[in-house]
Amino acid sequence: MSRISYSQLSMFNDCPKRWKLNYVDKLRVSESNIYLVFGTAMHEVIQTYLDIMYNNSVKNAEKLDLNKMLFDNLCSEFTKAKEQYGKEPCTKEELQEFLQDGVDILNFIKTRRADYFQKRDYELVGCEVPIELKLKKNIGFIGYLDLVILHKPTNTLKIIDIKTSTRGWNKWQKMDKNKTQQLLLYKQFYAEQYKHPIDKIEVEYFIVKRKLWENTDFPQKRVQKFVPASGKPSMNKVIKGLDLFLEVAFDDEGKHNTDKIFALPSKKACKWCEFRKTEYCSEGV
Repeated sequence: MSRISYSQLSMFNDCPKRWKLNYVDKLRVSESNIYLVFGTAMHEVIQTYLDIMYNNSVKNAEKLDLNKMLFDNLCSEFTKAKEQYGKEPCTKEELQEFLQDGVDILNFIKTRRADYFQKRDYELVGCEVPIELKLKKNIGFIGYLDLVILHKPTNTLKIIDIKTSTRGWNKWQKMDKNKTQQLLLYKQFYAEQYKHPIDKIEVEYFIVKRKLWENTDFPQKRVQKFVPASGKPSMNKVIKGLDLFLEVAFDDEGKHNTDKIFALPSKKACKWCEFRKTEYCSEGV
């Protein structure tokens, strides 16, 4: 069975041909960088802190040396990337800068923890909660939810996706449906897989900011929360997008179908495309 993820759907939405070159033609050139190293390390630290807080005690969570944990995780991810790709993912100077940024984020979260994560009446369902569903013949979906938290009195779940960002999401990023619809799809699939009422599921992006704007007249926070619209109209749009992907990119047997695959050039899609104006794609904006 072929398994797809939201990253595949997202790439297809940006440009079907880039998806084909990556996932059908297997021309992907995988490599790491400081943003991936930092993102993975920060996720693990925040998840560990919240796991101890909810499943043990706030007191023991506060005793954790999060700064050392982040340092150790950064070094571990750096080493893994170097061994996997045969080169260092970043410079030591970049690693040091991102470490300090992460320390500032973690100090802020610990100081303001109650503003974002309360323990009374709440339960941590899990970290990296798996989503695995069959979509059509020989095609399944797989994904992992960063945090799932239950408000016990109302039986309301909140699915939280942790994002690392330089200075947070601006209005354009918040309007980017390809960025925000991930949690809507997870909401739909979680309800199906775990038999939880969909109207009792909320979604939230928990965005941690490495940098703060200088010379501003208002106080800034290291954490930005963003809740995308997740009512029926929004949910229907993301499901229709998934259905279109499955219809265009796969045949009835679940095998790749490239007859209708074409380039969809745009400033956004072409800017980061590794195949832009190469032998594989002459398009480019």
